[in-house]
Amino acid sequence: MLRDYLPVLLQIIVAVGFAASALIVSVLLGKAGRRTPIKDSPYECGMVPIGEAQPRFSVRFYLIAMLFILFDLEIVFMYPWAVVYRDMIHGHPVVFWSMLSFVSMLMIGYVYALRKGVLDWRN
Repeated sequence: MLRDYLPVLLQIIVAVGFAASALIVSVLLGKAGRRTPIKDSPYECGMVPIGEAQPRFSVRFYLIAMLFILFDLEIVFMYPWAVVYRDMIHGHPVVFWSMLSFVSMLMIGYVYALRKGVLDWRN
């Protein structure tokens, strides 16, 4: 039984060994370059960069991203439920009530976000 896993173990050892040897060789043979302002500046298609390379974003963008992920996960959970709903509903009403409670909790969260003004961009 343990013999069946020997090729996998050998592959892991070879992969870790190759990665470690590549790192060691690059440290030993690579030359450390001097840091200059030109090397530290971001590349802007050959033009002199103007302003900051990474501007600051408003917190609202992150709130919108978090809401998107939340409701995207809701859809991920609803797809399998929708696939088995027709087969499972006849003898198991718990399937319907569990999804109804899940969606209602998400809707409560959505209403809470609306009341807090997360989606209001005028402020």
